[in-house]
Amino acid sequence: MFGGRLDKRERAAYAQDKADLRADLREAYERGRRDERAARRRHPVMMGVTFVLALVGVALLALAAVNGSFTRGGGVVDDKLNIAADRAGPALSQAADNAGQGLRDAARGVRPRNSAG
Repeated sequence: MFGGRLDKRERAAYAQDKADLRADLREAYERGRRDERAARRRHPVMMGVTFVLALVGVALLALAAVNGSFTRGGGVVDDKLNIAADRAGPALSQAADNAGQGLRDAARGVRPRNSAG
């Protein structure tokens, strides 16, 4: 090297070192990405639950914006939930009664086995 300049041989060695360094950095970066992806595996059910909860949150924010406050928006949600609970209670009781009656009817239709054979 003379006067701070590299000759052709030194420039070629410098370029090769630079290319090797870039390749090493790229490999380390990709290895790190693979490691983090393996460490942060996501469960599809949990992601679905998170997505549904996010939608509920957005809906509640929209209700609050439409009604002018979170208190009135929450009141609307409470009213709708009470209506749904009032309608679902009797329907659920009727379904349970029907299932119980079906089981009793099925039990009457079964003949006991004769142990004598």
